[in-house]
Amino acid sequence: MIKHAEEKKFLEFSRRHVLGLMGSSAAAIGFGLPGRVYADDDEMVVAHGYSFFGELKYPKDFPHFDYVNPNAPVGGEIAVATRGSFDGMNRFASKGRSGLYSGLIAESMFADGPFGTATPADRLTESYCLLAHTVEYPKSKRWCVFHMRPEARFADGSPLTAHDAAFTHNLFLEQGIRSYARAVKQRIKGVEVIDDHTLRYEFVDGISRRSLVSQVGGTPVFSKDWYERTGERLDEPSLNTPMGSGPYVVDDFEVNRYIVYKRNPDYWGWHVNVNKGRHNYDRVRVEYFADDAAEFEAFKSGVYTFRAEGSTKRWATGYDFPAIDKGFVKRQTLKSGTPPSPTGFIFNFQREKFQDKRVREAMALAFNFQWTSASLQYDLTEQRHSFVQNTEIEAKGVPEGLEKAFLESLGDVVPAEMMTEEAVLAHTSNPNTTVDRRNKRKALKLLQDVGWIVGDDGKLRNDAGEPFQVQFMLSSATSDTAEAIITTYVSNLQSFGFDAEMEKVDTAQMQQRFLDKDFDMLFTRNQSFQTSGTGLMQTYGSEQAIVSSWNPQSLQSPLVDAIIEASLETKSREEEVASLVALDRALRYLRIQVPVGYVADNWIASYDMYEHPEELPPLAVGYLDFWWQNEEKYEALKAAGAFG
Repeated sequence: MIKHAEEKKFLEFSRRHVLGLMGSSAAAIGFGLPGRVYADDDEMVVAHGYSFFGELKYPKDFPHFDYVNPNAPVGGEIAVATRGSFDGMNRFASKGRSGLYSGLIAESMFADGPFGTATPADRLTESYCLLAHTVEYPKSKRWCVFHMRPEARFADGSPLTAHDAAFTHNLFLEQGIRSYARAVKQRIKGVEVIDDHTLRYEFVDGISRRSLVSQVGGTPVFSKDWYERTGERLDEPSLNTPMGSGPYVVDDFEVNRYIVYKRNPDYWGWHVNVNKGRHNYDRVRVEYFADDAAEFEAFKSGVYTFRAEGSTKRWATGYDFPAIDKGFVKRQTLKSGTPPSPTGFIFNFQREKFQDKRVREAMALAFNFQWTSASLQYDLTEQRHSFVQNTEIEAKGVPEGLEKAFLESLGDVVPAEMMTEEAVLAHTSNPNTTVDRRNKRKALKLLQDVGWIVGDDGKLRNDAGEPFQVQFMLSSATSDTAEAIITTYVSNLQSFGFDAEMEKVDTAQMQQRFLDKDFDMLFTRNQSFQTSGTGLMQTYGSEQAIVSSWNPQSLQSPLVDAIIEASLETKSREEEVASLVALDRALRYLRIQVPVGYVADNWIASYDMYEHPEELPPLAVGYLDFWWQNEEKYEALKAAGAFG
């Protein structure tokens, strides 16, 4: 539902690491680069990029991505806002709360968006070289070699070499987030520096080859010398930013107030094709605010200049202020080609009370989407049923064709009813009242079957007389609309007999308790998925569920595990899609989340000085990536007194 709100740190992660997106394809096939000797008689793939199915869209030495304006003006500033606080600039620290976008300073072998934009934003399963100019690997993908650009430099001008990349790989294993380090150790046998600009990764035998090359190709590279010289640690909060090589560097910040990222005029990679038409602002400024109201007031007065609106109430009623009337601020509705974030109420599966699926179904019945959308969201949201809504991966009806065959191949781990019943849909409710009596009766019957009975005092109790207690944790930075939705849902649960209450905590405490899985329920999102990859094991798999912050429910399901494992072995895009449809079906069958509504489009409000290519790519709006500032419009707004 709140699709456009700034992501919190515990929801940040590289597209490649979370989704395991990439696979293999190449523009050229040979037997290794000249001068190299291989002990492997496997047919070799040598390429400027990597994709699992089919040929790469962009040929070797392509001038730029199709969706960018290669002649975009360079300069100016875009200022955005976020709520909460930060206490450091080390994005990868295991504790504390790092500054928004603080990980942008580092680059990888494959290009990615420094502000989290999909790259390329027009191809779902492709990556293109950045720090490396070539990747090669045998068809078996038992290993891969990156041939790095000798001109690559860190922000301080020092050379970036294979030694730095190998150091960073090992640094993540020693000091990185536990779930990620564990996943890497299980898949990457080792890394070898062949020479200053050649790096070889060897992969573990007997596992899926699906996302191994893309995983190592998406690992950020830091300066070995900087870490050794400063004594900093990857896992500890720090106000020092690690030394990276990206197009932006940290220019200035004041804790809990603002961060300014500056375009590096001496950036080594301005000539590389994947960067053409991108990174056009001289400065990207992030303003911090304690609450939603203060944040919006600052936008109205021009303290910051660009807003991705996430509040239905504000979009419907809030844009009536002088800057709008004077034409300083314009609003845009831009289409989205990606599934809406699977946002909703999640259960902590480490709590015994949520183990029975009937309990989760009963609790879902307490949420009234129709009333919520009409009364709190101005009928601007649509009901979400799927974790991949509005895509070819959305499960519909009963399993058929390739999906049916895929599920049948998994054997008894698939419940019989999942093969014969239609995909679970979110229930409908009476829009005229918060509590739908029909849904309440159904919920109480489900709870009674599990052993929770409503007593004379109206409270649900088990055989031991214990009440069914549920505590919702929410951040002090939660928007007014989101808090109203949570409050209404908690009230509905209370009317069903649950001993439900809300606990509001500050953003730092919210962060730590989320990482520690110290909550009953909360309002957040799961990761969506459009391709298969080992990242699915971190987001939905059992093995790392307890330690993975990307599996917020701590979901441990043999059914889901079996689907993910089998999806990694699919041999075509058609088979892959079928396996992911099955994953969507299973997650909905298990009722791991109470889905809320979503906004199909992207709502943008900005001071009228930003421009973008006429046709935006399907995978990103890209306002921090390939938009630009019109200097004449900026000067006109400045002369008119538009900015606070």
